[in-house]
Amino acid sequence: MTIAPQRLDQPLETESEAPAHREPAPRPRTSAHLSSEQIDELGRELDALRAEIIDARGSRDAAYIRRVIAVQRSLELAGRAALLLARHRPAWIAGTAMLSVAKILENMEIGHNVLHGQWDWMRDPDIHSRTWEWDFVTPARAWQHTHNDLHHVWTNVLGKDQDIGYNLLRMDEDQSWTPRSLGNPLYNAVLAPFFEWGIAIYDLELEDYRRGLKSREDLVLGLKALGRKFVRQAARDYAATPAVAALTGSGRQALTAALTANAVRNVWAHAVIFCGHFPAGAETFTEEQIEGETRGDWYVRQVIGSANISGSRLLHIMTGHLSFQIEHHLFPDLPSNRYPEVAVRVQEICRRYGLPYTTGPLLKQVASVWKRVCRLALP
Repeated sequence: MTIAPQRLDQPLETESEAPAHREPAPRPRTSAHLSSEQIDELGRELDALRAEIIDARGSRDAAYIRRVIAVQRSLELAGRAALLLARHRPAWIAGTAMLSVAKILENMEIGHNVLHGQWDWMRDPDIHSRTWEWDFVTPARAWQHTHNDLHHVWTNVLGKDQDIGYNLLRMDEDQSWTPRSLGNPLYNAVLAPFFEWGIAIYDLELEDYRRGLKSREDLVLGLKALGRKFVRQAARDYAATPAVAALTGSGRQALTAALTANAVRNVWAHAVIFCGHFPAGAETFTEEQIEGETRGDWYVRQVIGSANISGSRLLHIMTGHLSFQIEHHLFPDLPSNRYPEVAVRVQEICRRYGLPYTTGPLLKQVASVWKRVCRLALP
C-alpha cells in the first residue's frame, strides 16, 4: 500500500489506516536504526507540531504576507518607472535591480507559497491558491499538478518523482547512464537562466504523453494554456514596458533590462530549488522502499530527502523560505514565515531520533550540487 496523491489541505494516510500487519520496508541506511514504533511516534510528534502552528495562525501572519506583497509591488512599479530612463546607465542598473528583486519575491515568497495553499485560511480571494497566477511562464494550475500533487507526495522516489533531473539531467546513480549524460554540466548551465522555460516544458508532461499516459487532447490544452500565459508575460515585460520607455528613447534598454531581470530571477530560483533537493546528504528512494509507507515513514522521507540553506533573515525571505526545504517538505501548507520557528523544533526531533538534518551556507550547497551534476555526467 502506498500513499496516493492528495490535496495539501487533506491529511496523508495515518498509521491507523495503514496495513495492520505490514512487512517493514527496507529503509535507507540513515533511518534503518528506527523501529516501526519509533517511526510512528515521530509521526505523531510532527503531526502535533503542525497542528500547533495551524492553531496559532492569525493576524501576524496575514500582516506578513500582505506586507511582502506591498513591498514586491512597490519594487516592481519603481523598477519599471526607472526603466523609462534606462538609456542612462544608473537608471538601467536601478530599474533592473528593483525589477529583479520584485520578480524573485513574487516567484519565491509569494507565488510559490500562495499556490501551495499556505494562505488559503485567510479566505482572501486575492491571496488564494485557486485564484493566484504568478509571474512565471508556466501556468499556475499546471505547476500545482506536477509540484503539489506529484513531487510533494513522491519526493525523491525514483520512477515517481520526475523532479529528479526534470527529465533532462542525470541526478542519481540509479538513473541509467547514456552518452547523452556527458552533457549534464552544459544542460544545467543552460537551464539556470531559462529555468522558467525548463519548468514550463516539464509541466507539459511530455514523457507521459510519449508513454501513452497523457492524451493528445490534454497535451494540446496544456500547450494552449502555456501559449496564453507567455503572451501575457511577454506583453508586459517585452512589449508594454519597452514601448512606454521608447517615448524617452529608452525602449531598447528597457527591453534588455526586462530580459536581464527574468534571467536573474531564473538563476536564483534554479539555485535555491537545486540546493534544496540535490546537494550531498539529500537521499533518493526506490519504489520498494515506500511500500507500506505510513505517515511517519513519509515524514522521515521528507527529512532525509531534503536539504536546507543556512543564512540571514533576508536570505530566507528571498528564497521564499525554501532555505527551510526540510520544513517545507514536511509541512508544505504552513505559512512560510513560520518555518524558522518550526525548524528549531524539527532539528530537536531529528537529534532525538538520530536522523540527519542536512544544512549549509548557500555557496557550499551550490558547489555540492554542481559537484553532483558533474560527477553524474560520467558512467
